[in-house]
Amino acid sequence: MNKKTVNDILQMKNVGHKIAALTCYDYVMAKILSSCGVDILLVGDSLATVKLGLDSTLPVTVENIIYHTQAVKRGNDGGALIVSDMPFLSYEASVKDAVYNAGRILKEGGANAVKVEGGAEIADKVSAIVKAKIPVAGHLGLTPQAVNKIGLKVQAKNETARQKLIEDAKILQDAGVFMLTLEAIPEDLAKKVTETLDIPTIGIGAGKYCDGQVLVSDDMLGMFIDFKPKFVKKYANLADTIKSAAEKYISEVKDGSFPAEENVYK
Repeated sequence: MNKKTVNDILQMKNVGHKIAALTCYDYVMAKILSSCGVDILLVGDSLATVKLGLDSTLPVTVENIIYHTQAVKRGNDGGALIVSDMPFLSYEASVKDAVYNAGRILKEGGANAVKVEGGAEIADKVSAIVKAKIPVAGHLGLTPQAVNKIGLKVQAKNETARQKLIEDAKILQDAGVFMLTLEAIPEDLAKKVTETLDIPTIGIGAGKYCDGQVLVSDDMLGMFIDFKPKFVKKYANLADTIKSAAEKYISEVKDGSFPAEENVYK
């Protein structure tokens, strides 16, 4: 197995190869997705909505992230780079908290890197985590952990906000992040950031000019049906497939046709 490293992801930008990332939260999905050649498996705090049924990412804990990262690591036979989100309030309060919690996610969870949300205001934390030999990915634009402040809508639509995002991107790069997720921002702004930075940008609702893309797997597979953001493309409709299979199973149990002879030990 050829395990991808942070340097591999950096090199992909240098040679012009697009980076494909998907969220992943469990062993079975990690086995499937990593076997397809996905570059990055993101253990996102999006597990709050798509796995736990919560209405935001805020309640997710470091323990939640460690638990799911462990499962993903066990299934990562394809050697994708595992990046795990640092949840809300696991890094903002102090440099000490940031380094300690990032270290736990790598040491106990088995992640290869952590991801944090925010710009200049967390640069000191990013720098300290990197100095502790822990790779860090950044995240700008729509940052779900700031939902109570900015809402869930397209960001950086006026010139002041655009300039701040560009400046934050440069600050994060200087602080040591090896890649930067750009979420729900205008395509032309994402293009400018991508051309400005030496590190890769990963878009989610940020257009085609980013160095790579990420989607929530449950959205991409048509399993999460509570809502569908504009930037999501459904490559399957597994909700209907699962429902159909479950209905058939229930029917066969009720009418006695399951288990059949081939399903019974003699």
